[in-house]
Amino acid sequence: MRVNVVSIFPEMMEAVFATGMMAVAAKKGIVQYRVVSPREFTEDFHRTVDDAPFGGGAGMVMMAPPIVAAVESIAPAPGSPVILMGPGGRRFDQRTARRLAGENELTFICGRYKGVDERVRELVVTEEISVGDFVLSGGEIAAAAVIEATVRLLDDVLGNDESAASDSFEREREGGLDCAWYTRPAEYRGLGVPAVLMSGHHAEIEKWRRESSRERTRRLRPDLIDDETSSEE
Repeated sequence: MRVNVVSIFPEMMEAVFATGMMAVAAKKGIVQYRVVSPREFTEDFHRTVDDAPFGGGAGMVMMAPPIVAAVESIAPAPGSPVILMGPGGRRFDQRTARRLAGENELTFICGRYKGVDERVRELVVTEEISVGDFVLSGGEIAAAAVIEATVRLLDDVLGNDESAASDSFEREREGGLDCAWYTRPAEYRGLGVPAVLMSGHHAEIEKWRRESSRERTRRLRPDLIDDETSSEE
């Protein structure tokens, strides 16, 4: 998979791609990352990428020409997603991560300031994604979250592919939360580990994990149960 990012702070994304699982994916040759700054496509001495909004108002708006030129320099494959990170997009979830993991190339545009010139959407963006109803100073952190959630689903990225299949929101967990997990020591500050987990009885352990997943979902995220029920209806 090719992952391209358009950002005026390339060092932010490069640091993410050089760390942990993201770096492992690149080292294995599963993912190739590329970060392009719109500043490379400016024509003035100060490499300006933003300007005051037409009609007045507070804040600055990212200009269309540098962003569009940056995307065009990447030359995304025809039909591949060009994603703008922004509040107007569909809320990102595990289902979307699965869909994106099926693509061969992804391009992300990270806005800053008040937002991007609307013509960026009209000219190069194929979809917009939001990570929640809150405001960030830019799209880099949001893009990093989407990219990591997607890349970890690719074959051979994780040490054990079954690990992703049993994560929260996955089919093995019926779209709910993951079960409770324990590791050594067996007792800590008076709190022990459920005996079944140390029994060696794999069928009983899996049964316990399914029940734990359902209980945690009901207690912590009942909205997931409601969503699942309403979708079945």
